[in-house]
Amino acid sequence: MDKPSYSPQTSPFMTRVRETLRLKHYSLATEKTCCYYILDYICFHAKQHPEQLGTDEIRSYLSHIAIDKKVAASTQNIALAALLFLYETVLG
Repeated sequence: MDKPSYSPQTSPFMTRVRETLRLKHYSLATEKTCCYYILDYICFHAKQHPEQLGTDEIRSYLSHIAIDKKVAASTQNIALAALLFLYETVLG
């Protein structure tokens, strides 16, 4: 995995994401994976806040990782799960 352009440690929003994952007792590996895909999603959309993004942007990101990054279907599902966690649990 290539690292997104900024770190989850420097972003108050990503700190919130990490804290939510920890409150839900997710494993460290799951936390790292979720943070990776959430950051990659934000960077893909020119660092717009996820509250400003919607279904179309999720679809375009998943298409991007499938076509441009050539990830497997299982990896796309992991990225989708991370984004669902973001929108359902973190952002409500």
